[in-house]
Amino acid sequence: MTYTADPRVDAYIDALPEWQQAICHQVRDLVHAADQEVTETIKRTDRPYFVLQGNICALLAAKDHVNVFLYDGAIVPDPEGIITAGHDNKTARTVAVRRGESVNASALTAMFRQIIANNRAGGWRKIKRES
Repeated sequence: MTYTADPRVDAYIDALPEWQQAICHQVRDLVHAADQEVTETIKRTDRPYFVLQGNICALLAAKDHVNVFLYDGAIVPDPEGIITAGHDNKTARTVAVRRGESVNASALTAMFRQIIANNRAGGWRKIKRES
């Protein structure tokens, strides 16, 4: 897979323990594979964000897990139940991946693709207003 990596995102990931690096690299590859137009940046001083006509997701490494924040306004379906927190959050929900757990690549990719489609349709705020 080819995409333009932001060196600041590389620096964030490279500073993590090996097991967190592996999770972050996998999520990074999945979000870029969801759409070739996805770009990455740093927001909030040091947090990696993946964007395409709006936020798709962000990464945040915690002591015992990696959080993948999904910017979906809680409207993207979660048929496989991978959301671990933020069920009632109006902006973002979280998928926490702990050491030794695997990323549910198919479910996460489907959610990324839906978030991207929603962004292209004007964003989840517009979609909620029109529903």
